[in-house]
Amino acid sequence: MPSDIMSDESSGMVVLTGNSHPKLAQLVSERLGIKLGDAIVYNKPNRETAVDIKQSVRGKHVYILQSASKDVNNNIMEMLILMHACKTSSAKTITVILPYLPYSKQCRMLRRSAIPMKLIADMICKSGATRLVSLDLYRKEIQGFFSIPVDNLRASPFLLAYIRENIPDYKNAVVVAKSPGVMNKATSYADRLRLGVAVIHGEPKECESLVEDGRQSPPPSCHLSGRLFSTDQLITSCSLITDSKARINAYLLKSNLKKYSFDSDLLVLSQFFCSFVRFFISEHRRGSLSTASMAQYELFPQQAAKEKPPLTVVGDVGGRIAIIVDDIIDEAQSFVAAAEVLKARGAYKIYVIATHGLLSADAPALLEESSIDQVVVTNSVPHDMQKLRCHKICTVDISLMISEAIRRIYHGESMGQLFRDVTLDD
Repeated sequence: MPSDIMSDESSGMVVLTGNSHPKLAQLVSERLGIKLGDAIVYNKPNRETAVDIKQSVRGKHVYILQSASKDVNNNIMEMLILMHACKTSSAKTITVILPYLPYSKQCRMLRRSAIPMKLIADMICKSGATRLVSLDLYRKEIQGFFSIPVDNLRASPFLLAYIRENIPDYKNAVVVAKSPGVMNKATSYADRLRLGVAVIHGEPKECESLVEDGRQSPPPSCHLSGRLFSTDQLITSCSLITDSKARINAYLLKSNLKKYSFDSDLLVLSQFFCSFVRFFISEHRRGSLSTASMAQYELFPQQAAKEKPPLTVVGDVGGRIAIIVDDIIDEAQSFVAAAEVLKARGAYKIYVIATHGLLSADAPALLEESSIDQVVVTNSVPHDMQKLRCHKICTVDISLMISEAIRRIYHGESMGQLFRDVTLDD
């Protein structure tokens, strides 16, 4: 226990928490040798969140520890209001400790959706945070969403130590990536454990890369021969020309029309494309179009639709212990499916290792009934209720790392020691 952090009121450090993970906050404050700050966070009868800080934070370094439980939106509001209360009470610095960053999986734009992670980052910065500490971000690039310093701690040293100390005969294991996207992490674990690596390919779920993001503007309608035609109608008209000497690639018209928004200023441009179609139709009827003259308009060949292969394992797992690694366990269907394939390929014991055990919905029940032998997660989020439904869940304590990060930030020491021998793939 550091002797230079005082436990009385003269200490310049205050650790506060909301209602998301008080158990972890208590562990961290005990390791720091100080009392957990006196703050009441509650909901009013109309469900509004209210905060009452019972001690002075003026001129002090405040550390707010909050995570994400099943009531994630309420947890976020507690954190934001707690931060703003400290800001308006003249706290010197406000460091937010978010072991699991809520909404981190929604960090990309798909279709016409928002990017909630960017919104959460802006709200945290606007509420008064001067620094953020998190653990194994879903994407490392999320750090760029914030206008304040972000420390992305790694749980891999604790998880690797658990494997070495608690998995008998782990030298006969193979590290398995649940999907090709986790291959770098699996390879990093395998290198540190001096083990082989395997990857599961053909995960039975919709591939995000196949989903059109829909960010282009709606295509404009056009006038052709005094009539109003939509883009689809024009493309259909083009497709009626089936002669090999006059193949009009509908993609050319479609790709150009969709570059522009429907706006009155672009009416002339729309009329140009209508004239373009009218020209090729008339030339085709006159028989003056040749294959050579049309070749320049064939911009792209047709793409064959992707089909995901059946779930399979690339690598030898026969007669081995399979250790599946990932960042987050939320819904368990993909892990259960992976375990079934590994069992079929000869793995005699299966472990799942992950940093964040969200274990939403029926995940505990699915894991309990599956062929997975043990699920190892950290206490970055509370999962006491889930452990009652699934006795295979084991917890690795990461309060030591969080308390050390707080101590170093408080004393202005380098955080580099916490990242010693840690790579981006860990």
